[in-house]
Amino acid sequence: MDELSLPGDVVLQDIKTQPISEKELEDLHQLAGSYEALFSKRAQLYKERDLKSKNLSETDYKKLILEHYTFLKRPVLVLGNQIFIGNSAKTVREAQKTLNG
Repeated sequence: MDELSLPGDVVLQDIKTQPISEKELEDLHQLAGSYEALFSKRAQLYKERDLKSKNLSETDYKKLILEHYTFLKRPVLVLGNQIFIGNSAKTVREAQKTLNG
């Protein structure tokens, strides 16, 4: 987030204090194409629950993200009809390019 020069009108949502709603998640899903794309496999709970060994469905990913904020890959940036998920260097570059027009 610090690497991006976000305009002042960008709305930030702290999902720790204001959890993502089912409607918001469904909107993100529409842009991302899948719940798995929004799911963080780096979450501590992912490891603790040994979810790697399970065959998770899209419904499972959705339920887990709604259950606990750490399952949502962050940050998620929505610019118009584009979505940028995560903080990889490539994703940050693409988001900054879009922000700069």
